[in-house]
Amino acid sequence: MSASAVALAVVIAAIVCYLVVRSQLLGQVDSALKAQAVAVQQEGNFALGQSLPGVPASAGGTTQYYQIVAEDGSSRGTIGLPIDSRVNAVANGTGGAFLRDVEVGGSRFRELAFSMPVTVNGVQESGAVLLARPLDPVDNVLSDLRLVLLLVCAGGIALGAVLGRLAAKPVLSPLAEVAATARHIEETEDLSSRIHVHADDEVGQLATRFNAMIERLQSSRDALDESVRAQRQLVADASHELRTPITSLRTNIEVLLAGDALSEEDRHRLLADVLEQSEELSALIVDVIELARGDLPTTSAEDVRLDRVVADSLTRAHRDFPEIRFESSLEPVAVDGVPERLARAINNLLDNAAHHSAAGGIVEVIVDRRGVRVRDHGTGIDPADLPYVFDRFYRGANSRHRQGSGLGLAIVRQVAGQHGGSVEADNAPDGGAVFVLRLPTVAEDQLDQSEVELGASGDPLPLR
Repeated sequence: MSASAVALAVVIAAIVCYLVVRSQLLGQVDSALKAQAVAVQQEGNFALGQSLPGVPASAGGTTQYYQIVAEDGSSRGTIGLPIDSRVNAVANGTGGAFLRDVEVGGSRFRELAFSMPVTVNGVQESGAVLLARPLDPVDNVLSDLRLVLLLVCAGGIALGAVLGRLAAKPVLSPLAEVAATARHIEETEDLSSRIHVHADDEVGQLATRFNAMIERLQSSRDALDESVRAQRQLVADASHELRTPITSLRTNIEVLLAGDALSEEDRHRLLADVLEQSEELSALIVDVIELARGDLPTTSAEDVRLDRVVADSLTRAHRDFPEIRFESSLEPVAVDGVPERLARAINNLLDNAAHHSAAGGIVEVIVDRRGVRVRDHGTGIDPADLPYVFDRFYRGANSRHRQGSGLGLAIVRQVAGQHGGSVEADNAPDGGAVFVLRLPTVAEDQLDQSEVELGASGDPLPLR
């Protein structure tokens, strides 16, 4: 493309140069002819056999060739120029002066024709004088000029092509690298390839944007692959966990259908087992759905008063576990998140603490700018179970005798990750388990103090 532009520019320049030189050379010939004409007209009329006067060099020098044409068509001169209707019109006074190129004996001449009174056989009549100058010197100069310009055009085009290729190489090489990388990704679906940024110019910025796009595509694909893997794992785990309660439920129902000899007490016991298994199965399905829904992108995040969410969860916990005493210290803090998901995570932490507390036991709840801390005074967590308590369907040694799906703490970890936080579990030095849900919060001094609603008072317990 650059070579074509250079070639076009060189050709246009050569054509313009040729036309200018040609115009200048012809202009000089025309000026000499006109100067000669003025000198002739100043001398007056001429007899047909009389020679034309000479002119000084400053006026163009003597004309090499001339011809005098009378009105009746008779003529004489130093050259036999063509006489046509235009010349006759000038001779009889009906036409004006003109300049033109003519050819005589294979040579080209520049001719000037103008009217002039002439004497023919002693009688004065109108006539025409034709002055001519040969164009061979001009044609020779123009021929040499054409050859020179042709060589200049050829050399300029070749030089432009070479320089254009050399200049384009630093630009085309990165573009070729971009094309090669894109082709490699298309053929192999390997998003790990990157383009080397050679310079901070337009091409370098293109390479940078291309690398950023590939980085985002790779991140998106990794996230999608992880989501698909997690969904498959969830389905596999759920299938395994659902098999046991469904099998047990089916067995009890079959016994009830075939048990005409069952006593009323046995029938009542089996029905109670069916009801309990149905509730367990229903809770498991709800938790599986919650986990599956939590793997979807969060699009409804908003500013949430974390202390109010915890206060609502404490109200529910008081209602569901009246035998447990909940003590709380709630500082007014806010978090950017989904209220329903945060409430579910906190409910799971409170339920877990209540299930592992004896009747009359105390569950301590703290909310401050570092997040939420829930501590029970139960049996604690077996040290061997600590690394796995947040895994799906995992039930520790202290939980296997209790009803539950093993998904509650997994949901807590999922919610924490969705909100840019984390969750930890540990045993308290004086007994019981401590769960800390850390979240990025907004401090009290950035909230409207008129909206602060504290929960039940209690001694502050610092987060671990």
